[in-house]
Amino acid sequence: MDGLQTDRLTLRRWRAADRPVFHRLNGDPVVMRFFDKHLTRQEADATMDRWNAGLDANRMSFLAAERRSDGTVIGTIGLSPVVEDIYSFAPTVQIGWRLLPEAEGQGYATEGARACLAYGFDTLHLPEIVAQCVVENRASEAVMLRLGMRLRGTFDHPKVSAGTHPHLVRHSLYALSADDWRAAQT
Repeated sequence: MDGLQTDRLTLRRWRAADRPVFHRLNGDPVVMRFFDKHLTRQEADATMDRWNAGLDANRMSFLAAERRSDGTVIGTIGLSPVVEDIYSFAPTVQIGWRLLPEAEGQGYATEGARACLAYGFDTLHLPEIVAQCVVENRASEAVMLRLGMRLRGTFDHPKVSAGTHPHLVRHSLYALSADDWRAAQT
């Protein structure tokens, strides 16, 4: 998965030099508006290291999304296993993205996610890929729909506190099967 390329992006392993942009990505109030907490530098570093280890272990992870035209990291896009039994839809693989504000609304999430779906279905031979987001996150839902994903339902996220963040508890779950992906490619 490391080094996937699209017309405008390279999706690659995180590097030590990416730490400042990764810190910004995980601490930016606009980027993190649909997450229950912003990550400290230490938490962000641990997340980056965990994602790189996940790439080594699983041949997939949330990767640095680097703009090919200038080498700027604009966010993260990738695939990740969902194995925790707290999720009713586990085990499966999820797709996700998070972009810096200046990169939003330019089609990068859709472009990078399409490359990840192709990798997941054509290389890893996954039967299905899911995506989840807070129900109010219309921009992410629009990407999921552009990818051909279908709404499977909604659920209360088991890791989000209703007492602290009631508006972030309810999530939409979208899914795309390998058969539907292949049918859309012909």
